[in-house]
Amino acid sequence: MLLGIVVAALGGLICGSLLSDASLRLPRGESISQRRPLVKAICGVLFAAVFIARHDDGSGVVLGLALVCFLVPLALVDLDTRTLPNRLTAPAAIVAIVLGALLDPGGEPERLLAGLLGGGFLLIAALAFPGGMGMGDVKLATVLGLFLGREVAVALLVALVAGALVGLVVIRRKGAAEGRRTAVAFGPFLALGAVVALLFGEAIVDAYLGSF
Repeated sequence: MLLGIVVAALGGLICGSLLSDASLRLPRGESISQRRPLVKAICGVLFAAVFIARHDDGSGVVLGLALVCFLVPLALVDLDTRTLPNRLTAPAAIVAIVLGALLDPGGEPERLLAGLLGGGFLLIAALAFPGGMGMGDVKLATVLGLFLGREVAVALLVALVAGALVGLVVIRRKGAAEGRRTAVAFGPFLALGAVVALLFGEAIVDAYLGSF
């Protein structure tokens, strides 16, 4: 177990280094490579945490680590540009489907349905409240469903609650009128929700279903 955690952490550091060197250029010419220490640290910690949470499920570990590899750059890019680029979300969806079909074909129908429902839920929200969310958020929600399956419900709930709390803080600090006009990237909240789902989603879903 300990060896697995160490290997996962080292893998996260390597992944973080590769991500920070990726050609993800931001409008002002900055690249994620300038944040290499932060990216490496985040990936190392998340890789180890995912391994600890899902070590008894081989396919779950692989899917979780692959998701982390996309979540980190997506969250950083969204923070800087308020966009979730297709060059990241499209490959993420492909990787999720391929890995799911190869490693856990029995669970693939659930993940495909979760992707459809997760993306559809945010699509309705985006259409109902234009300007609050973008199509990039919808695509990322779809990706989360393809990786997480039914646990995407936990990810979306955490993201919405966290986003609402931050929105209330912004409104309190800036006032209602200005606060509502302040753009807040939703991608990082989706990434946070995905991490919570990766670490605790199964237990949360089981506890909820067991309450009936």
